[in-house]
Amino acid sequence: MTPRDASDPNGSRWSDLDRPPLNAAALRRALVRDGGHGGLYRGLEVVQRTGSTNADLVARAVAGGADEGAVLVAEEQTSGRGRLDRQWTAPARSGLFFSVLLRPAEVPVARWGWLPLLTGVAVATGLARAAGVDTALKWPNDLLVTVAGEERKAGGILAERAGQDGVVVGVGVNVTLRADELPVPHAGSLALAGAVNTDRDPLLRAVLRSLEEWYGRWREAGGDPAASGLQEAYAAGCATLGREVRAELPGDRSVVGEAVAVDGDGRLVIATGQGVQEPVGAGDIVHLRPA
Repeated sequence: MTPRDASDPNGSRWSDLDRPPLNAAALRRALVRDGGHGGLYRGLEVVQRTGSTNADLVARAVAGGADEGAVLVAEEQTSGRGRLDRQWTAPARSGLFFSVLLRPAEVPVARWGWLPLLTGVAVATGLARAAGVDTALKWPNDLLVTVAGEERKAGGILAERAGQDGVVVGVGVNVTLRADELPVPHAGSLALAGAVNTDRDPLLRAVLRSLEEWYGRWREAGGDPAASGLQEAYAAGCATLGREVRAELPGDRSVVGEAVAVDGDGRLVIATGQGVQEPVGAGDIVHLRPA
C-alpha cells in the first residue's frame, strides 16, 4: 500500500492539534526550483507513515528510481534507525524525519566519510537560524541541545551507501517532543530547549537549504574538508572536542583520553594518558566530563 501524501488532511491523523501536518506542496515550491535545474533538490515527497525513510530511499536509488536531490520525508517512522542499528521512535508529527539522496561524483570516495559530518553542520546551522536554539554536535552524528542546564540528544544522522555512486543521508530531529514522551531520560527536543519556533515547515526548509549550501561548497572543493571550510565549521560546533571521552571501539576495545581534533579524514583524534594521539574512525563516544 502506497502511503498518502501527509499534507492531505484526509490522509493525516489529527490526534494532536499542536502538531499539524507538513505542507508538501509549499515545501516543493520553496525548494524544488525549475523542475530541479539550478538547485540540488529534484523532488520532495511527504508520506504519512513508513518504516524508515533511509531504507525506502536507498531501495529506490538502487533500483534506479531516484535522482540526486530526491527528498523523502515521513510524518512518522515506525522503524527509524540510528548508528549501530539503534531504534529511533517518536510520536507522529513531533519531529523532522527525512532522507536525501546524494551522488557526489566529483568527490573521491575516500572523502565520502565527511557526509554525515557535513549533514550535522548543515542541520545545526539551519536549526540555529530557524528555531533560535543553540545546538552542538557530538562526534560523529548526534545533535545536542541544552535542557534545564543539561546536555541532551535531540537528533541524529545516518548515512548509508546507495549502490556504487550514491549516499543517502537520513536525519531525525525531535521538535515538539514533550518531557513525558521522551524515549529515554537523556533525550531532548527543540521545544524543551526553548526554541522560539517549532513550526516544522520553516524548520525543514532552513535545514534543507543549509544542506544544499554546504554540500555544494564541499562538492565544488572536490570534497576537501579544509578548502570547503567544513573541517573548521565542524570543529567549531563540536561539543566533543576538548572533553575527556571514552571511545568504545569494534572488538570490545576502548580508548580513554581527551578529544583534541577532527582530522582531515573526519576521524576523532584522542590524546591518551600515554601520550599517544589515536584517530578513531568508528565507534561509540561517551562524554566523561562537561565541556
